[in-house]
Amino acid sequence: MSELHETAKALVAEGKGILAADESSGTIKKRFDSIGLESTEQNRQAYRDMLFTTPGAEEYISGVILYDETIRQTALDGTPFPKLLESKGVIPGIKVDEGAKPLALANGETVTEGLDGLRQRLEEYHGLGARFAKWRATYSITDELPSEYCIWTNAHALARYAALCQEAGIVPIVEPEVLMDGTHTIERAYHVTSRVLNAVYTELFDQRIDLEGTLLKPNMVLSGYEASSRAGVQDVAEWTLRCFKKHVPAAVPGIVFLSGGQSDEDATAHLNAMNAMGPLPWELSFSYGRALQAPALKAWGGKPENVEAGQRAYYHRAKMNSAARTGMYAPEMEREAVTA
Repeated sequence: MSELHETAKALVAEGKGILAADESSGTIKKRFDSIGLESTEQNRQAYRDMLFTTPGAEEYISGVILYDETIRQTALDGTPFPKLLESKGVIPGIKVDEGAKPLALANGETVTEGLDGLRQRLEEYHGLGARFAKWRATYSITDELPSEYCIWTNAHALARYAALCQEAGIVPIVEPEVLMDGTHTIERAYHVTSRVLNAVYTELFDQRIDLEGTLLKPNMVLSGYEASSRAGVQDVAEWTLRCFKKHVPAAVPGIVFLSGGQSDEDATAHLNAMNAMGPLPWELSFSYGRALQAPALKAWGGKPENVEAGQRAYYHRAKMNSAARTGMYAPEMEREAVTA
């Protein structure tokens, strides 16, 4: 187990976080549509190559979550992507769930599938270089949802996934995402996130998971995106930490937040406010997808001559989130980059 502990700790090393580059085929198509680029395998390869070869990004990025296609691809110079990342001291990871599907007999709720054949897939991914994995469960908030049925069914699946990962020598990132779509208050988000985390850690304990060889990738506790009034940065930090101190054991080495549709700068500011309230029982880091990539995607636009501009934009967001890890981020740092 010591190797799992070391990997988990390395992923939340000081000043570093994780790039989620594990977009499914459907999600990456939506991203490319936004810049008018066709989602071909060649374009997806060129885009990931731009991100992964960004000079100096490894100062701030400890690991990259890959998609099944990406872990099998090579960089434009022919180096397999996992080898390219390893050469920079970045740990390759892999998304292994097969997506949220409708939960039987539970209208409006989902369960994540992908446990069938997972043991064999993990063995193959380990051979391809993956040293950590990710499985995402999602929960919708309304006045009635999520149900206990949905909460516990997903918690059980997350723990089964985590056990198979640890058996394969792979660190499981456990991702229970309470979706922030809706009009709910921050208090309601706190209540639901508490119930979800309580179920997840009950199942992880019952299924013999070594918590020191895991990471948690949760939502922050936010007001619903359509709420009439939304909680500010400090309130988000306080409600989120109150929730996590109650439910996340100190044995967990780190919490790597998802950005969940927040703006790039909001995701950074919220992380910063939480770290400024330390010391905390665990490392508080980031595992952002869109909030790290959006400016880079826009600057690149699918054009080879814009690769450097895309890399500068990605490097900047990685640097801002690294600053947020120490509570030293300030919005002025964004403007300085624009004028630099």
